[in-house]
Amino acid sequence: MKFLFIVQGEGRGHLTQAIAFSKMLESQGHQLSAVIVGKSKRRIIPDFFCQQISTEIYPVESPNFETDKGEKRILIGKTISKNIKKSPIFFKSLQKINEIVRSKKPDIILNFYDLLGGLYNFLYRPNAHFWVIGHQYLIYHPSFEFARSVAFQKELFQFNTWLTALGAEKKIALAFKSLAQIHDDKLIVAPPLLREEVKHLESQGGDFILTYMVNPGYAEEVISFAKKYPHLRIKAYWDKKNARETENPLPNLSFHKIHDSRFLKDMAACKGLVCTAGFESVCEAMYLGKPVMVIPVKGQYEQACNALDTVASGAGIRSENFDFSKLEELIELRTTLEYSLKDWTGNWPKILQQVIPESKMTESDFILIQSFS
Repeated sequence: MKFLFIVQGEGRGHLTQAIAFSKMLESQGHQLSAVIVGKSKRRIIPDFFCQQISTEIYPVESPNFETDKGEKRILIGKTISKNIKKSPIFFKSLQKINEIVRSKKPDIILNFYDLLGGLYNFLYRPNAHFWVIGHQYLIYHPSFEFARSVAFQKELFQFNTWLTALGAEKKIALAFKSLAQIHDDKLIVAPPLLREEVKHLESQGGDFILTYMVNPGYAEEVISFAKKYPHLRIKAYWDKKNARETENPLPNLSFHKIHDSRFLKDMAACKGLVCTAGFESVCEAMYLGKPVMVIPVKGQYEQACNALDTVASGAGIRSENFDFSKLEELIELRTTLEYSLKDWTGNWPKILQQVIPESKMTESDFILIQSFS
């Protein structure tokens, strides 16, 4: 049985999930035989991904969000119009994916929330099962709480999620907590995909706040609040193109080019995390017992939903800006998190057997198509 992963890679979350899942499968004797990475002018493929995926990587042009000039707010209208104009380029990407699929002949294609993945399955109808995985598929669970929607944001999010899962036989929904399974054979609720590096870290009480920005446009806001609170030490990670390895705009603030192992070590050593409302970084902080403050990216409805889920799970608080004093207040009010991920993530072997019965998991080759926007 051969597998093929298609992974959307906006930010670092889906990349780390792909690494974690591939390692979990390889530990059971399976082989990762190819990676297809979606590229764009706004994003680069991080070194840590190339180093930890031990196979060939094939880049393809992939759809991506468009931001305002300050690189903070997601502009949905501009995103849609610009990606429509680039549709001939994306069609060539689909053709390239099809060539690789036909060459590798997978039995199962696993899509990590990539738009090209769903469109590929719908347009080319490959001779393979098609599954999807991601936190976003939790919208199909009745307990999911949607954020307040403006100008069809909710409907666009639902539509995009539906497109990524066109023809999917299984939807694996990653969740902060265990939820009741519903009477839907296609939907499987599963724990976050955390890599072994996270599980082997020893959490410590550090003297600094860790920050991660999915969009470098937030740097000015981070600098502004760091100036306001000079007694707080802040280490910020970003993936700004052409940035130096380390920049020190203020005595109490440093910017670091995203480096996954260093980021994880700082996660274990920090006293709390401030980040945009992605899923994976919050999960890592929860696992290590670190309180979190999330700032949803403006214009990105999915992150507004993630922020609600973060608060509901007991991981931390939501904010409209990088006001580090709010997290400092939270840290002073409590010493432990209300909930730990450790027991929940320990269920992955059982869930993996549920998804891929052991009798069908011999002689498997795993192909990873990673669309990194």
